[in-house]
Amino acid sequence: MSKLIEQPRYSCALGVQQSVIAIKRAVPVVHAGPGCSTKIHGLLGQGEGYAGGSTIPCTNSSESEVVFGGEKKLRGVIEGAFKVIDADLFVVLTGCTSDIVGDDVGQVTRDFQNEGRPIVFAETGGFKSNNYVSHDLILKAIIEQYVDRYAENKDQVIPGLVNVFASIPYQDPYWIGNLQEIKRLLTGIGLTPNILFGPESEGVSEWLTIPRAEFNIVISAWPGLKTAKLLKRKYGTPFYHFPYLPVGGAETGRFLREIAAFGESVDATQAEAFISNEEYKFYTHIERTADFMLEFRYGIPRVFYTILDATYAVGLSKFLLNELGIIPAETQYIVDDTPESYREGIRQQFASISDRRSAKAEFSVDGGDIQAKIRQSAPKQRALILGSGWERDLATDIGGDLLPVGVPITYRLILNGGYAGFNGGLRLIEDIYDRVLHTYR
Repeated sequence: MSKLIEQPRYSCALGVQQSVIAIKRAVPVVHAGPGCSTKIHGLLGQGEGYAGGSTIPCTNSSESEVVFGGEKKLRGVIEGAFKVIDADLFVVLTGCTSDIVGDDVGQVTRDFQNEGRPIVFAETGGFKSNNYVSHDLILKAIIEQYVDRYAENKDQVIPGLVNVFASIPYQDPYWIGNLQEIKRLLTGIGLTPNILFGPESEGVSEWLTIPRAEFNIVISAWPGLKTAKLLKRKYGTPFYHFPYLPVGGAETGRFLREIAAFGESVDATQAEAFISNEEYKFYTHIERTADFMLEFRYGIPRVFYTILDATYAVGLSKFLLNELGIIPAETQYIVDDTPESYREGIRQQFASISDRRSAKAEFSVDGGDIQAKIRQSAPKQRALILGSGWERDLATDIGGDLLPVGVPITYRLILNGGYAGFNGGLRLIEDIYDRVLHTYR
């Protein structure tokens, strides 16, 4: 029996084109039907990168390619892309049509690789998975087909160098700000982070140093773990896993201290001095607004719902409860189609969200069903909804406040804002109070 799923929160596997766009001077080449790439950009949106949006080279496969195959057309599009686009890396991605027909995209790409062209490929037919899963797939493709081939001195470890696998570009609307803050914090404790995506990265040259890292850092519930395990098998690089986004004073301090203890090259005294100074500044801002927060305590939401991916849902829940005193609703909703093998760990995170509180994690990809359940059990207290643009009507119906955190992010423009770290925690407080105060006239 088929089931209609309302309000998508992520893309099909081809959505990984946005991860490619986020690499400095990298270009996706899409072998798919007309409209696929544009729809993905419309959902994940807000920025085109170096060669994204309508500038992405695409075969626009039609009936002719279905009947006779599309390898010849793909070859022509790749040749044209090399002629007209000045880029450091090209990444061929397949859509449903080419994967169903069975085009040998790998052989077409290898022909260009054998000519010394900077190009890799991955099979990303939309029916195979979603863009959370295919993000690891494209990392694997670049590492195995490009980094392995061109990286130098792969067996010579650079002390303090770390590869960071955190926010998925564009799927996380705040990815640039989050990665900027993570790089700032890791640099502050004495590490040299390869951030890999966005303006904080050096681009392809940075990717070529991946094998030389002292260790890798995964900051997410589950995306990025496969890549870290691949690098451990391939290069023997150990990895540290922090299973949610560190937000605010307590969790960011915990994250940095655990990293400092994990890295052999980190100067513990220097790291602790940096962390303590950051904590001091963070709580100084909290203290100077204490009177306002106390006087306004009856006007802020008393309970919150998360309708987010697991990384954000756990991280924001810990911050809201333990540092702002907002109570989690009985059920928190995880919408990233988390693989079954990771779900129990996420449930445990919510079960022990604090010493005195717990919440139930429910995994669902149906936004309409989630909203119906919240409406049925709408709290008598004022509620804060951490969700997406889909939740605007829900917030109105239950008299709550909406903070859009996940895609689609239709009601705000994001440049370099983020919620990670010490600065992210302050930004989150500002955004929550901004929405609450806006309702008072």
